[in-house]
Amino acid sequence: MSTRRELEEFLGDFDPRPIGGDGLRRAAVACVLAPRRDGELSFLLTRRASTLRRHRGQFALPGGRIDPGESADLAARRELHEELAVDLAPSAVLGRLDDYATRSGYVITPVVLWCDARPEVRPAPEEVARVFRVSFAELDHEQMPTLRAIEESDRPVLSVPLRGNFVHAPTAAVIYQLWEMVWRGRRVHVADYEQPVFAWR
Repeated sequence: MSTRRELEEFLGDFDPRPIGGDGLRRAAVACVLAPRRDGELSFLLTRRASTLRRHRGQFALPGGRIDPGESADLAARRELHEELAVDLAPSAVLGRLDDYATRSGYVITPVVLWCDARPEVRPAPEEVARVFRVSFAELDHEQMPTLRAIEESDRPVLSVPLRGNFVHAPTAAVIYQLWEMVWRGRRVHVADYEQPVFAWR
């Protein structure tokens, strides 16, 4: 699928799995779909600044905490603007993916957004070290995804090989579901995938 109409219809028929419960902090991430210069459909991925107190240097989708009174859609759009200076209207929202509960006590809601043109990004240096425009085609290989068993959990750790590195869950779980749905047209769920132990804090 490569057009907005196709993706909007497909995501509109998808029932994302929510996660409820007291004591969980809420966050949202923006899955921004946009063309690259080569015409390939892509999404925006960042590498967090090395000066951040938590999760420094890790790959991440633009996002952060949902403020009181905000919806996940609004929080994802706000965080996208704060981190990358990309301002998308409410009409850019195509749908949502599954909630993902992290070991550190957050529930992440991925919001899928459409950008008609290649967005010009201006990363906030205090938050973002680098921005990647990742095409779905470059994820289409035999190692996608990579699963690994660990002693600490009965769920496999999910990772996504990308440009000589590995992106780990929770970000990898969102990328994997996005890739399956947008690129392969398959409805999958990701709650059964684990994070690496170093990300549990």
